[in-house]
Amino acid sequence: MEQSSSTVIVGVGPLSAAEVVAVARHGAQVRISDQALEEIAKSRAAIEALAHADTPHYGVSTGFGALATRHIAPELRAQLQRSLVRSHAAGSGAEVETEVVRALALLRLSTLATGRTGVKVETAQAYAGLLNAKLTPVVHEYGSLGCSGDLAPLSHVALAVMGEGQVRDADGNLRDAGEALQANGLTPVVLAEKEGLALINGTDGMLGMLVLALADLDRLVKTADIAAAMSVEGQLATDRVFAAELHALRPQVGQGLSAANLRTILTDSGVVASHRGPDCNRVQDAYSLRCSPQVHGAVRDTAAHAATVAERELASAIDNPVVLPDGRVESNGNFHGAPVGYVLDFLAIAVADLASISERRTDRFLDVARNHGLNAFLADDPGVDSGHMIAQYTQAAIVSELKRLAVPASVDSIPSSAMQEDHVSMGWSAARKLRKAIDGLQRVLAIEILTAARALDLRAPLTPSPATAAVRNALRTYVEGPGTDRHLAPEIEHSVRLVANGTYLHTAEAVTGPLL
Repeated sequence: MEQSSSTVIVGVGPLSAAEVVAVARHGAQVRISDQALEEIAKSRAAIEALAHADTPHYGVSTGFGALATRHIAPELRAQLQRSLVRSHAAGSGAEVETEVVRALALLRLSTLATGRTGVKVETAQAYAGLLNAKLTPVVHEYGSLGCSGDLAPLSHVALAVMGEGQVRDADGNLRDAGEALQANGLTPVVLAEKEGLALINGTDGMLGMLVLALADLDRLVKTADIAAAMSVEGQLATDRVFAAELHALRPQVGQGLSAANLRTILTDSGVVASHRGPDCNRVQDAYSLRCSPQVHGAVRDTAAHAATVAERELASAIDNPVVLPDGRVESNGNFHGAPVGYVLDFLAIAVADLASISERRTDRFLDVARNHGLNAFLADDPGVDSGHMIAQYTQAAIVSELKRLAVPASVDSIPSSAMQEDHVSMGWSAARKLRKAIDGLQRVLAIEILTAARALDLRAPLTPSPATAAVRNALRTYVEGPGTDRHLAPEIEHSVRLVANGTYLHTAEAVTGPLL
């Protein structure tokens, strides 16, 4: 797909992950390509032909799901579509984040643009209008089983396009959907045959959250390499275990990339050089230090597999039934979220383990039996001061939570729709818990960097590498160096923000060049 300045062109082909992030997270505008408009009109003509046929066709002239055996008279079909959306907009719980809802709406629009769904051109344009006006339908936390796709979340978006339900406007105000559409010059859609199904059958919610998670993990796994490098320095560990020839013996792709990053970040480290002579006996550091590339690399490889699945899903046209290029309308099971649900669960496992090794590196700084000459808990006056003792408790609490979130959702199928939908993916649930896990990972890495920076200051006059010094200095803009105990929670939050907004990563890369 083409991205021109701040406008993403939605066509018959797939959106890129970067385009999804641009619209969902950064508010880029969208426009449907001329070719897509032609394909939409063509498939709509096929649906209208079937609507006037004597033979019943699922979703066009019949009921849905377990009620698919009932033939619906022409005068009731508009009501059928409205009733479908209204009844399926049955979510409950907290509101879902704006970026997730925007991703959800964009990905449904992308499927509509393939010309395989049979909607009217006006309906597709309504989705583009909703996104461009930055109107965000209220979608709730609970309601999707991931099959048939994300029915309830997608129904809440479709309800808003119909001018019903509630939306958040560009300023975050809660408004009646019909009123908000009118205020932005948009017209509510009156759904015709087949359109209700086309708007709610898809994996768009779970896929949108997968794409956003992968964007976050690309930043976080590099940040984890920075944190590990700072811990290696602060704990007087050796960098010899990161040598390229050692990692060539085990050609795991991610492992090699992580080891290369660690070598780059530690370049010209005075701390490491201080004990690198022939008499250095630091060749058997603890696993949390020595095996950082192996764990960080496995996370990278897991994310790479998940990105492959996401790329395939972005290239998919998911609806049931679908309009084939020759005009035939056929039922299918492509809405089942298993491919996406599995990798979402797989990523939650990887995220939990990445946080786990980070917490173990942090803990070593605080124990006088393992921190090689530093004060207990890095406290200014141990006993009077507690230093970073409880920061590690916070890490430990998060890591324990991440282990619980790593329990897979995708194995927990539960039947629905009078046993018609007797096996479901739970992909939406897998995606929701992954988002929480990623937030936890950011916090764990932030505490490791906060603690490692304090340790590096305490190693003076030994000097850290230019890259880790720059990261420490970025933190020092907001958080003072070692001293007597201070209110620690705000300092942790400053570090969390620097992880989340990419400051630590960009600061290191300003010294090293792009990390891998």
